[in-house]
Amino acid sequence: MTRLFTSAEARALRRRWQRANSREEEELRSTSLEVRWRQFKTLLGWARQFDWTAVLDEGEDEVRMRWMRLRKEFRG
Repeated sequence: MTRLFTSAEARALRRRWQRANSREEEELRSTSLEVRWRQFKTLLGWARQFDWTAVLDEGEDEVRMRWMRLRKEFRG
């Protein structure tokens, strides 16, 4: 049988998750552009290696149309 959290335990767990999320955000902000670029290229390489490129391209036209509408609305 699963034991339920007390209110105090739930609050403590939430605080720990908030600290972990804050730390992750700090790391992401401090990551250099060069490292992010390498990570991005690695992900794209995996997509090609596992033949996921067709799946990634499926919604491309729809995304382009959304960006065009957003640009049009923003520019007036």
